[in-house]
Amino acid sequence: MDRRKLLGRDGENAAAAYLESRGIHILMRNYRCHFGEIDIIARENSCYLMIEVKTRKGLRGGFPAEAVDRRKQIRISRTCDYFRMRYHLPEDTPVRFDVIEVDLQLECRWIRNAFEYRSI
Repeated sequence: MDRRKLLGRDGENAAAAYLESRGIHILMRNYRCHFGEIDIIARENSCYLMIEVKTRKGLRGGFPAEAVDRRKQIRISRTCDYFRMRYHLPEDTPVRFDVIEVDLQLECRWIRNAFEYRSI
């Protein structure tokens, strides 16, 4: 496995541990369908959390959350729609899109409501 993938995996593990330490129930990790992938799907009370994890070595390329651009938001939104259909979640089920930034020390910064649902 290359360094970038190892860094990403370590970041996702750190993010999952961070969420669990705050009482968040993780339902799935690396949920994939033909629309894309969601790193972590979790629940906080009755709200489903669609979480993108971004791990970076430094800020030279900007803050990690900045990599979740409009195109990535649309892909995550479509994947969320498919997840909701696949698991028969009612349309009015609360869903929130979050980003967790992870640095090289595996410290996490949780950005709640990082973006709104995006359609094309």
